[in-house]
Amino acid sequence: MTVEEPYLVQPATGVHAYVQPDGGWCLNNAGFVSDGGRTLLVDTAATRRRALALREAVAATGVPMPRTVVNTHHHGDHTYGNEVFAPEALILGHDNARAEQLAAGHQLEMIWPTTDFGDVAITPPDLTYNDRATLHVGDIEVRVIHPGVAHTTGDSLVWLPGQRVVFTGDLVFSGGTPFLAMGSLSGSLRAMELLRSLDAETVVPGHGPLTDPSAYEATERYLRHVAELALEGRAKGLTPLEIALGADLGEFAAWRESERLVANLHRAYAELSGEPEGAPLDIVAVLRDMTVMNGGTPILCHA
Repeated sequence: MTVEEPYLVQPATGVHAYVQPDGGWCLNNAGFVSDGGRTLLVDTAATRRRALALREAVAATGVPMPRTVVNTHHHGDHTYGNEVFAPEALILGHDNARAEQLAAGHQLEMIWPTTDFGDVAITPPDLTYNDRATLHVGDIEVRVIHPGVAHTTGDSLVWLPGQRVVFTGDLVFSGGTPFLAMGSLSGSLRAMELLRSLDAETVVPGHGPLTDPSAYEATERYLRHVAELALEGRAKGLTPLEIALGADLGEFAAWRESERLVANLHRAYAELSGEPEGAPLDIVAVLRDMTVMNGGTPILCHA
């Protein structure tokens, strides 16, 4: 199997997206904004080796090393590389993202014990915010916005209104299946409305190639499909796994990580039962069901 190398895309002056193919488990996107004097980085990477490669990619463009890192959420594929940029860079994240990262600790190593993550020191945000924060990288305005509970309870999207570029974090997976196990189905639908209101031209998803706002509609259709499956299945007394095994994914069948359907159904069931958005699920049970959905083979970290 040929492994594709990460690559840079420049959707606007001063803005780069760092894309890690194929965008599967643990292969996230990052990006950076620079006016030539200061640099802001959006997310890091899952392993020390990949975070160092990201650092080299930033340096190769000739811009200064980041003085600020924004984490779009706490998951290790977006934050394990924080230590490569700290303490020179201040790390910003949502209040909940810091709490979630500290609580999760070395969770990726527990899920994928055979993956070489390197000697990772968990490095949470130094500075947190609650609703919105605005940073300025020279003349580039960077708005960091909490969409509410969606992919996780501590999501941030990074909006560059002057360049009409948005970094969505894992609110959007380009060509991949959404993952709501630590977030909310209804909240993810609200997040799509918020993203649509920004009127971006370029969408940098959390995973997969750059896209445009049509990704919101596709994501929304998938989320509504999950909601319908959950309503019908719950009325019939079926488990999330039973629903997922019998579901017709239709237009979404070709998306990566289709096994996430069962995790999303667990989340939908929790919300139908009146659980608060983002309430913890039995992650062991969710991972077990995803393994069944994956043909009995444990899901793999691609990093």
